[in-house]
Amino acid sequence: MHYQRHPFAEAKLVRCISGMIYDVFIDLRPDSDTFCGWFAVELKANDSPPKALYIPEGFAHGFQALEDNTTVFYEIFEFFHPEAAMGIRWNDPEFAIPWPISNPIISEKDRSYPDYK
Repeated sequence: MHYQRHPFAEAKLVRCISGMIYDVFIDLRPDSDTFCGWFAVELKANDSPPKALYIPEGFAHGFQALEDNTTVFYEIFEFFHPEAAMGIRWNDPEFAIPWPISNPIISEKDRSYPDYK
């Protein structure tokens, strides 16, 4: 689950342009009524009408590809700032997200992210 810290927090617009994904975002805004709440949705390339997911600043975001040859298109509303880049372990028990793939192929970097608390 990826995000950038203030002052470089980023909003995203996400679309699946081939295949299908399970897309999740977590509210990390401490003053929000939905703080630490999460939402998930399947995005499919063949959705009619086509769908895009807007993820506001202050949310962590991640997804699982549910089909081979899946392609995801992001529009990110902030430049990448390595010093502000953060992550949360995708299966942090704090959030108890019911991921459809329990043992995904995941990068070493993403495996190294800590739990949120």
